[in-house]
Amino acid sequence: MRVFILAGEPSGDRLGGALMAGLRQLCPDVQFAGVGGPAMEAEGLSSRFPMAELSIMGLVEVLPKYFHLKRRIAETAQAALEMRPDVMITIDSPDFSLRVVRLVKEASDIRTVHYVAPSVWAWRPGRADKMAKVIDHVLALLPFEPPYMERAGMECDFVGHPVVGEPEASGAEIAALREELGLDDAPLLLALPGSRRGEVERLAPVFGAALKRFLPGHPEMRVVVPVVPHVADQVAQHVADWPGAPVLVDPRGLAPAQAAMRKRAAFAAADLALAASGTVSLELAAAGTPMVIAYKVNWLTQKIAERMVTIDTVTLVNLVSETRVVPECLGPACTPENIAARLAAVHADPAAQDAAMRLTMERLGRGGALPGLRAAQAVLDRLPG
Repeated sequence: MRVFILAGEPSGDRLGGALMAGLRQLCPDVQFAGVGGPAMEAEGLSSRFPMAELSIMGLVEVLPKYFHLKRRIAETAQAALEMRPDVMITIDSPDFSLRVVRLVKEASDIRTVHYVAPSVWAWRPGRADKMAKVIDHVLALLPFEPPYMERAGMECDFVGHPVVGEPEASGAEIAALREELGLDDAPLLLALPGSRRGEVERLAPVFGAALKRFLPGHPEMRVVVPVVPHVADQVAQHVADWPGAPVLVDPRGLAPAQAAMRKRAAFAAADLALAASGTVSLELAAAGTPMVIAYKVNWLTQKIAERMVTIDTVTLVNLVSETRVVPECLGPACTPENIAARLAAVHADPAAQDAAMRLTMERLGRGGALPGLRAAQAVLDRLPG
């Protein structure tokens, strides 16, 4: 079996690596070609070029690379056509991967699978119809997504979210992290102001001001701030004057597995979390950590979003569990006063989110086959003939 597979960013590379492992388990003679990062290369992919070339965000960053990216799109499509694979799998990164698929479909009838459904349930529902012109089959991370894809004319399987495949932190790992960071047995508040520079600049000052309102009533509580490498120095500057003697959980200089373990331990050790909107809410739910979600964007983006967004909550725990138990402070409501009040309410009744977090993990596939294996089985089950 021949598979052409393409990922354009680290999260997609992790999905791709797990999917490739699943395909190899179910079909040992599988052959791979395409583009990916370290996780996919560890499963036998020889990437045609460094995946980092595709990990570019923002119009200003993309414009200088436009012609180079256009050449990479054409080169990748040509490689897929020359391979004539049994299936071509693209993973997220639609701005790159769907352009490649369009060229492939114009010149062939190669079967195409896209891993990670676009969030048409939240905004721009027309994206599904556009994708259906070139994609045959979608692998969805969220259980409510298949009907949206099927309505547009694509096959779709929910295969589980990768968060349920992550190991849980052990008591020994939590104790080791507490000792390393000098936290003793203090109650912990996790602060997560985002993983992108713009997010950190917008949210960290608001988070700090909110903590200055909340923590005087909880003087024993310590603040723990897990960071990703490229914003670590930026976050460190912002938290320097926060209360709660904040400590960074910094992954720089560590092996990936050790860094991931320390992050899981921090999440599991926390009694309460304040986090930017995003998939981090699922990581917190996996650890059983009650949370408040806060987020804001610039004024123009906010006005555009108000016209386009079709849901009343952005938190995945609320959406998957079909509840609204995780409080949100979004847009104009993302103020220190609102955030501090929500933190106080969650701290006073931390068990209020327990049932929703458990249900979320159950609905995302916890306790079943690993998502990578489920994704691989779905690909094989849908192959014609």
